[in-house]
Amino acid sequence: MRTLSISISDIEYDQFGLSGDKLPFSEFVDIVNKEITKQAMNKCIQLAEKYNLSRMTMEEITGEVKAVRNAKNNR
Repeated sequence: MRTLSISISDIEYDQFGLSGDKLPFSEFVDIVNKEITKQAMNKCIQLAEKYNLSRMTMEEITGEVKAVRNAKNNR
């Protein structure tokens, strides 16, 4: 087995809820994936608010989805 050293700031260490000096690679990947997912979700929320999509009702969303599907099928 190989050992890989990664340096992070104290703020990042606390932000990710890390403890100790050793971490299995699979756990590291999970932590990074969760952070990337969180950042992507926040970006989606920002865009939805910017374009007033966050105020759409479920009926409006369903209508938009149907319209896109219909347009695709009618090509």
